Amino acid sequence: MATIDDYATLDLAPTRAPAFRTAPHNIEAEQALLGAILVNNDAFDRVSDFLRPEHFAEELHRRIYDIASQLIRAGKIAKPITLKTYLGDHDLGGMSVPEYLARLAAEATSIINAEDYGRTIHDLAVRRELIVIGEEIVNAAYDAPVDATPRAQIEEAERKLFSIAETGRYDGGFLRFSDALTTAVDMAAKAFERDGHLSGIATGLSDLDRMMGGLQASDLVIVAGRPGMGKTALATNIAFNIAKAYEFHTRPDGSAETVNGGVVGFFSLEMSSEQLATRIIAEQAAVASYKIRRGDMTEQEFHRIVEAAREMQSIPFYIDQTGGLSIAQLTARARRLKRQRGLDVLVVDYLQLLGGSKTRGDNRVQELTEITTGLKALAKELNVPVVALSQLSRQVESRDDKRPQLSDLRESGSIEQDADVVMFVFREEYYLKNKQPREGTEEFITWQTDMERVHGKAEVIIGKQRHGPTGTVELAFEAEMTRFANLAREENLPERL
Repeated sequence: MATIDDYATLDLAPTRAPAFRTAPHNIEAEQALLGAILVNNDAFDRVSDFLRPEHFAEELHRRIYDIASQLIRAGKIAKPITLKTYLGDHDLGGMSVPEYLARLAAEATSIINAEDYGRTIHDLAVRRELIVIGEEIVNAAYDAPVDATPRAQIEEAERKLFSIAETGRYDGGFLRFSDALTTAVDMAAKAFERDGHLSGIATGLSDLDRMMGGLQASDLVIVAGRPGMGKTALATNIAFNIAKAYEFHTRPDGSAETVNGGVVGFFSLEMSSEQLATRIIAEQAAVASYKIRRGDMTEQEFHRIVEAAREMQSIPFYIDQTGGLSIAQLTARARRLKRQRGLDVLVVDYLQLLGGSKTRGDNRVQELTEITTGLKALAKELNVPVVALSQLSRQVESRDDKRPQLSDLRESGSIEQDADVVMFVFREEYYLKNKQPREGTEEFITWQTDMERVHGKAEVIIGKQRHGPTGTVELAFEAEMTRFANLAREENLPERL
């Protein structure tokens, strides 16, 4: 228990107020870079791909860099004389704007260090943004509404941090239409130069690529079908084809830019990673998957499996087999994969196994709406195609024609609404096989003729495509190997003697 003597020994001197801290910045680096650009406009090319006006701490420097950027990109010269017209006249502590520009140019030494100055300015701008995010996290934690969960705050903070890691900024803002036009023309030029003339990522199935133009960045692609139709097999085949074709080149800043194929992330909510790997090995080694599971194979088949596994070890194919993920958890893991390994295509198998937030209660339709909206937002945020598998309702089975349609999408119209592409996998052979009549009858002969017509064939019915035509694509399907392939065309077959 404290006594009066104890209190008498306390230091009652007023505590020193904490020193005021300014946000990190480097005015000298900004002046040096701007001076280098004004002396030699080639310095701008060394920083233009990563440095933007908002990265400068000083408002006047932002305006100088912005105007210089516009002049240089328009093919004009950015010098103190040409810039002063656009900046107006202000008193800069006894110095006019023209005098300040002249001083920047006069004190510039060379453009050799321009990129280093630019990196310094960019890094300090990122630190300032981190400070803002940190302050927002603290304020939100203190003043959070009753119904706001800590998990929601964590997810929002992670979204902002991911965006800074990717682009150096987290606020989207408006985009000038001229910038969007440039992006669209660049995409068309790349498609024209690329083999196959595809604007998107090739699936490895040429007829499907011809109909869709490949998988397009920021698209949500739904692959739907009844059990047994092969939707997981199709998604697996496409994902592996993309990962196997992966090629890249290194940018000047050391990061990798995908040239062909892509890095694939596969969320397998239903199957384990071993089951998924078995499917892919069966497809690549042309050995029936049931033989691999039983160990019932020839020595030649085993060698093919080993060789296929060796080739597959180096491909950028990443599997997350965690069951019961929520859309928020999936989003966080996808962001992390893109940041750490890169990401060009994301596959989710399958939609109905994802969970929404707990605030949705027991309303499954609202929960599924949240999931599809979240997947579409993720596709746009990461700028990658998201391929999500979906079950179909049982009403398909009650019709004579079992071909699925958009109204068969299970549980929610939001799937059709949010998706850019909806494709259905349909195999008539699956249904005919279960209707075999008694041998020797006329019905059996008709059935046999029908079976020969549909044997080894599958249909991919594109029921919706926001940026292209709808229709049906026929593919070959080998059930034992769970493998989809291009269907041989008559004109490509060897001539019969």
